[in-house]
Amino acid sequence: MRLCVAMCLVPVLACAQAPVPPSPFPEPVLATAAQLRDHALEGSGAYTIVESLTTEVGARMAGTEADARAVRWAEARFKALGFDRVTLEPVVFPMWRRGAESAEVLSPAPQKLSLLALGFSSGTPKGGIEAEVVRFATLDELKAAPDASVRGKIVFVSQTMERRRDGGGYGKIVSVRGQGAEFAGRKGAAAVLIRSIGTDSDRFPHTGGGVYMGQIALDPDMRKRAKTLSDGSLVVETRVPAAALSNPDADQLDRLVALGQPVKLKLVLDVGLVGEGRTFNVIGDLIGREQPDEFVVIGGHLDSWDPGTGAIDDGAGVAITMAAGAAIAKLPERPRRSVRVIAWANEEQGLYGAQAYAKAHPDAATTHVAAAESDFGAGLIYRFDSNVDAASLPYADAIGSVLYPLDIERGGNAARGGPDVGPLQKLGVPAFSLGQDGSDYFDYHHTANDTLDKIDAKNLDQNVAAYAAFAYLAAESEHKIAAPKQP
Repeated sequence: MRLCVAMCLVPVLACAQAPVPPSPFPEPVLATAAQLRDHALEGSGAYTIVESLTTEVGARMAGTEADARAVRWAEARFKALGFDRVTLEPVVFPMWRRGAESAEVLSPAPQKLSLLALGFSSGTPKGGIEAEVVRFATLDELKAAPDASVRGKIVFVSQTMERRRDGGGYGKIVSVRGQGAEFAGRKGAAAVLIRSIGTDSDRFPHTGGGVYMGQIALDPDMRKRAKTLSDGSLVVETRVPAAALSNPDADQLDRLVALGQPVKLKLVLDVGLVGEGRTFNVIGDLIGREQPDEFVVIGGHLDSWDPGTGAIDDGAGVAITMAAGAAIAKLPERPRRSVRVIAWANEEQGLYGAQAYAKAHPDAATTHVAAAESDFGAGLIYRFDSNVDAASLPYADAIGSVLYPLDIERGGNAARGGPDVGPLQKLGVPAFSLGQDGSDYFDYHHTANDTLDKIDAKNLDQNVAAYAAFAYLAAESEHKIAAPKQP
């Protein structure tokens, strides 16, 4: 609790918290921020937004008809919520399609396995692949294996993910998904299966990108296989077909291998690249009353993977930030700077929307004063981090004080604002992180189980309260918030 212990045996003043420095924001501004915060807690409307998106559009994989429908949905929703200007900025990306996919053990104990192809997986030959399985506990173990032990086999990497509130276990293991097929293929493997990058024990496999597209430019071998899009970006399929098993199926395959007999699998993946697609970042602006060309950016990504309905990833983030903007739109006057809410395009397959936005706004370091993204589900926000220069730090701390009644602790000054904010942060835009409790996020992430029932409306209200107060204060500040100086 945040109260002093009643039976403190020292004088009362010694039991009190240290004095809080005076806020650099005027009292009327703080009062408005507190009003935004408290009104959102009474009912922000965010749940209605994500309910609409997941029901009327559903899964929104980039390049599908539903992706185009989601763009139209977001444009209409921004207008209905009272945004002053709605803009569609084009995004080019490689189109990958999922078709039939299956895996079955042929021997020693025939049975089917539950799996999903990884994004940008290459396809198996017609009729599939039949090969013996070779198991590795970790990606490092695969890297160290002799080529002869892998050649012609289906590689199975059974590395498990750690559950953490901040999602820290994901970063430690996601390279298995992004690099496993490349390393296995270079050793002559026929295909690769991985244990799903997830923390659940349900029979729902987790998909996700199977290639690090950013690695292509650094890897001569990948460059040889790459195709070039009309915007100059490079894309490859996985070197060998790649899929993820659900955790229970990975456990089953572990046990089969442990029997000591050869395990033979049949794998069918009718998947692959089918060309180039176009979609849009959908942008809603509340135009600032004094500095309309300076922006505070918040948002979530509009696309999703295809198995579920994209409720927590990232319908929730779109709803939270749309509702926060809508709350600010209801104020008697606009804040000093513009508040920009972005429904980012195609985050899932390689941050294509974020990269297109950064290319379209090369002057972002001078025109964007703050950026944050909600892309970690629908859990309560518990921590607020900044990444600003010394002159801006008192303002970040003051924002943290306004968020404190929401049970949000003030974190440090090394924030990363979310995946889609990354390209802006590289340009020099100050990034902020409103860290959510993601204890169960990776139970549902990229699965068919990512559905609306996983979202609590009151949790969304707390998120909206935080984003509305943050965005308003950053936009209203007399001081122009800046990022730390680059070394």
